Amino acid sequence: MIVGICSIELTLAENHDLKGKRRVLKSIKDRVRDRFNVSIAEVEGLDLWQRSTIGVASVSKDRDQVESTLAHVAAFVEGLNLARVESVHTEIL
Repeated sequence: MIVGICSIELTLAENHDLKGKRRVLKSIKDRVRDRFNVSIAEVEGLDLWQRSTIGVASVSKDRDQVESTLAHVAAFVEGLNLARVESVHTEIL
């Protein structure tokens, strides 16, 4: 079993309160879940208005599949243009 973990640091520059941040993050998380069948959650910056880190996890028997899925998730989040992607860190276990 191969487990892949990806953390994506986001900046929400247009955001001015936690309610707006949560709305944007919910949209991102719902779209990623629907498209890629991965686990996703906000893991850092929960009380910050304009910054957040989301964690994404994928499990498979094939390492290439996990790497590909996480790379596609990161590109998809960036392509949504709901938040600016500051960095992406992927780890395969």
